[in-house]
Amino acid sequence: MSSVAASPAVPAPGGAGGLSFKRPSTLTAYRWELRKLISQKRTYMGLGLAVILPIVFVVFQNVHQRHDHGGNNPFARQITQSGLATPVLMLLFLSVFMLPLIAALVAGDIVAAEDGNGTLKTILTRSVDRGQVFAAKALAAVTYATIAVFLSAAVATVGGVASWGFNQITTYSGTVVSAPEGLLLVFAANACYLIPLLTVASIGVLLSTVTRNSAAAVVGTVGIVILLFIVGQIPGLEGIKPYLLTEQFENWHGLLRTPTDWAPIWHSLWLCALYAVPALFAGYLVFLRRDVAGG
Repeated sequence: MSSVAASPAVPAPGGAGGLSFKRPSTLTAYRWELRKLISQKRTYMGLGLAVILPIVFVVFQNVHQRHDHGGNNPFARQITQSGLATPVLMLLFLSVFMLPLIAALVAGDIVAAEDGNGTLKTILTRSVDRGQVFAAKALAAVTYATIAVFLSAAVATVGGVASWGFNQITTYSGTVVSAPEGLLLVFAANACYLIPLLTVASIGVLLSTVTRNSAAAVVGTVGIVILLFIVGQIPGLEGIKPYLLTEQFENWHGLLRTPTDWAPIWHSLWLCALYAVPALFAGYLVFLRRDVAGG
């Protein structure tokens, strides 16, 4: 059964008895989910990590005042020359594990928490179609992941600029760009990184729906990311490496080259869709058939 009849619905003119019942929109269900996220400690745990880690990084760099940043990464060499290097380096460090973990904290909990609390039946008695509920939960999960990425980028940018100035910066290709253009590129790179990160969130929503257990869904989502990283390091499997989700975590590098290298970005778009769309569709089908009669 794809929907459950509601207790008090919103009366509207019309119908056989002069009144009909207006079904809440998906947007309304989405707002319900956002309000629930705001009230949960887990929400602030992930966002706290997204804020604290850039601050720790900036403080550490200021305390040590290191100017001899070697290596092949041009942004590491510019850390004390331009504050715009800080958000790039933070995205580089956090993109591999921490941001996927933050996304998984909510995505893996978004459906399973309702199962654990026995509140799914209550939700589905609000004249809301099950498809609307699932869509609202998936949207809330990807919204949270998006906020975490840009919050981290904003804190890193403010901290870096306050410490080392709003100066021009050199890209991966060796091109020097102005500070305003560099700032635009920094946030475009973070937006590009959302392509694989929202895919991780979609997998988390699937596992949250299937397992009915928040811990299992969170650990399972992070475990898949780690497993794909391991697979990518196995000798002899180089041929499948470009098709691993974890390889797309670096797709944003193309935006920081001159001219812009769009190839990895387009590759990431269609490849991540092959992961995300089936995951969400499978989660949707499972949710439609969920037995909530027992709570």
